[in-house]
Amino acid sequence: MAVAGNTPAASFLTKIGKTQSAGCRLCRIAREARGESTDGVVAETHGHINSAGCEGMATTVTAAHHSIWRHLYDSMHAAQKTKRKLKFVTLDKESNMSTLWRREEFLKICSKEDLAEKAQDIQVTEPVKKSQEARYKLDPESFFVNRFLGQTTGWVRNQ
Repeated sequence: MAVAGNTPAASFLTKIGKTQSAGCRLCRIAREARGESTDGVVAETHGHINSAGCEGMATTVTAAHHSIWRHLYDSMHAAQKTKRKLKFVTLDKESNMSTLWRREEFLKICSKEDLAEKAQDIQVTEPVKKSQEARYKLDPESFFVNRFLGQTTGWVRNQ
C-alpha cells in the first residue's frame, strides 16, 4: 500500500471522503497531551508517520534508527581489518568532537584549544546553513568552533 501511495493515513482517507481532516492524528494527540494548540497540524502521510517529524512517532522512530545504527556499527567494527587506516573509537555511542577531546588518547594528539583553532580556520570556509543562522547571529565569534566541536563522529584515522 505504501508503494502504491494509498496507505490508509489521514491524507489518503480525506481524498476518498472517509475523514474530514488530513491532519496527523498522532501529532494532534501529542499536542493535546502537552496542552498545546492543535492548529496547523501537518498532513498525515505514510512518510510523515514513519519519520521523526511526526510528534506522536518521534520517540519510536528515533529508537528504531538508533537500534539499526548500533547493529550496523557493530557489524562494521566486527568486519574491520586490523591494518585499516580508520578505526572505531566510540563503539558504545556516538560522540562529538568535543567529547572525544576529553579522552586522554586524543589529548596526546593536540590540545582542545589547538583543535579549536584549526577548526575555526576550516569552518569559516563552509557557509552557514539557513537552519544555523539564528545560532550564528547569537554568537558569530564562537559559532564555527562550536559547529565543529558539535559534529558527531565515531571514526578517527589510525596514527
